[in-house]
Amino acid sequence: MNDVISWNDEYYIRASSSLADDRVEALKQGETFAVFDRHGDIHPVLAGPQGIFHDGTRFLSRFDLSIGGQRPLLLSATVKEDNALLTVELTNPDMMQEGRPSLPRGALHLRRTKFLWQGTCYERLCVHNYSLAEIPVILSFTFDADYADLFEARGRQRPRRGCRLDTVQAGDELVLAYEGLDNRVRRTHVRCTPSPARVGSDCFVLEALLAPHANAAWDLTIACEIERRRAQVSLSYEQASAEADRALQEATSRDCHIYTSNEQFNDWLNRSSADLHMLISETPEGPYPYAGVPWFSTPFGRDGIITALEFLWVNPTIARGVLAYLASTQATEVRPEQDAEVGKILHETRSGEMAALGEVPFGRYYGSVDATPLFIILAGAYYERSGDRAFAQALWPNIQLALHWIDQYGDPTGAGFVTYDRRSAHGLVHQGWKDSHDAVFHADGTAAIGPIALCEVQAYVYQAKRAAADLALLVGEVNRAEKLRREAESLRERFEHAFWCEELGSYALALDGHGRPCRVRSSNPGHCLFGGIAAPERGLRVARSLITDEFFSGWGIRTVATSERRYNPMSYHNGSVWPHDNALIAAGMGAYGHKEGVIKILTGLFDASLFLSLHRLPELFCGFPRRPGESPTLYPAACAPQAWASAAIFLLLQSCLGLRIEALDRRLSFINPVLPPFLERVEIRRLVIGDASLDVILDRHPEDVSVKVSRCDGDVDVVVV
Repeated sequence: MNDVISWNDEYYIRASSSLADDRVEALKQGETFAVFDRHGDIHPVLAGPQGIFHDGTRFLSRFDLSIGGQRPLLLSATVKEDNALLTVELTNPDMMQEGRPSLPRGALHLRRTKFLWQGTCYERLCVHNYSLAEIPVILSFTFDADYADLFEARGRQRPRRGCRLDTVQAGDELVLAYEGLDNRVRRTHVRCTPSPARVGSDCFVLEALLAPHANAAWDLTIACEIERRRAQVSLSYEQASAEADRALQEATSRDCHIYTSNEQFNDWLNRSSADLHMLISETPEGPYPYAGVPWFSTPFGRDGIITALEFLWVNPTIARGVLAYLASTQATEVRPEQDAEVGKILHETRSGEMAALGEVPFGRYYGSVDATPLFIILAGAYYERSGDRAFAQALWPNIQLALHWIDQYGDPTGAGFVTYDRRSAHGLVHQGWKDSHDAVFHADGTAAIGPIALCEVQAYVYQAKRAAADLALLVGEVNRAEKLRREAESLRERFEHAFWCEELGSYALALDGHGRPCRVRSSNPGHCLFGGIAAPERGLRVARSLITDEFFSGWGIRTVATSERRYNPMSYHNGSVWPHDNALIAAGMGAYGHKEGVIKILTGLFDASLFLSLHRLPELFCGFPRRPGESPTLYPAACAPQAWASAAIFLLLQSCLGLRIEALDRRLSFINPVLPPFLERVEIRRLVIGDASLDVILDRHPEDVSVKVSRCDGDVDVVVV
């Protein structure tokens, strides 16, 4: 029976087919990511992101394995704990010949293992005969490539496309190719070792005669190439696996290690760390966490900065790479079609065909109002954490440019607040982190008209100017430092006057183009605590409001309160729960002394991780109230993994512990540390501060948390407040 039915040029999947299982497994390395179904296949009839993608293009859109013309039966599919390897276990179905059983189900075991390395997908297929008879095995791999741009894979229609070139057979290798409208030729090289029994125009046929308990194995490589940028380097499965393992070990060796008394919490920690390292790509400027798989596997300014801030205490190397990359891509001219202005920090960059042709504006796009102040915040935080004086000094010209953008372009009317209003006709309407079209509105549900001043952006600017003042002292600009501090304080006073809404007990979501407050209860004011702009007593009122039932779903804080007109728990930004949003809010609550809120957020997200596949927090999930014994409701198009969701756990734990590192003073502080009931002990090992390294043990007691240094190589002052 065919799994796919064709009717009137459309394709349908039988409900009984294994293709109806829409669960997928993802791998990523460098500029390449792959999304497979649970059989390890890629199917063109399925909507969504399945495929092998490289540099924004799908280089393989079909890749399926059959045995005797039938699909194998799935036993299990598992991604290794470090995300390096996908293993799929299969067996044969009942095989019939001339109406009679020729091979009973379960006689053959098939194992597929896959990983990515340097633009190539490596797969090993192993077959074992567990029967007592000799079995002739005929396997077939069928493949195709549509070379869809990532935006096409997301559903964008194009009036014209490039030309698919003839498939070339070169010995035991097939080369699929496409010449895009950008005049670039993209090729997919498919090879098999040992040689297939037969090579078709779109398939390899593998044959073996297996004695009882005998094995056979084949290695396949699928290599992505763009215009022969470099000679194809052919590595064996073992060679590539060894190189990939060494690179991963080197990358993770710079992290401190966190171990707790709760093994399920450790699973969440380990998965989050593995996901984050999978998403990090090496750029010429250093490591950069790409935003998420599948739709955002590219550098995003805001996402990279927030991810680096969340992970900063664990490993500051990531922050250095993010800062260096964003400094190198900082806008140096005004380009309205890209929403670019002098000094502005990148929103995102894309390298696919549609971006190259300008069919989407994201080749280099600058439509973020918050990335620029966040860049300065990260620069200040990195300097405090690392003590890297030379890098901070080298970054000062970029910080000056960012400050210039804040003062000149960010506030074009001189009203005293940083606003946004898109310049590009095809750019984003809303340019804060909540950038969906309906994310900013008034209490009656009507859309806010720009230019818009978001409350959290003013908090970021406040914190950025204070951080820039410290960096100005580093380069000897004392007068500039004093001026920046005065500007920050003046902004704080204006902000309190314009944004505070007594009837809400919180700050307005935003001011619209007429200066009218959007009197909406949202999670955005929680970021005002993170930025430190809120007055102490008002900050605590905001913190308390965010853990009421209107906001807190049981899993986390919703983006919009349930009382608001546009509240929809299934929406992208108007009632859903975002882990990174919760982590930043928790950091703000901790700074304002509201540790009860920090514990509640950490507990909710930890509980959510227990229900989620691989303990992996997605980009977001729905904001429905928690129901006893049930899992969170998933958001259908959420990226998983997503960098700032993966890194959220580290900022949450830091906020509980009140952990602060001041490298120049060689000081490690724990300010009012607390731990939730499910964590009796936290051990931090190999924490590097300057040239020193130490291990710390924190134990929970009925009234407090004790801190003990179990090892210290070098001079570090440990302070508990």
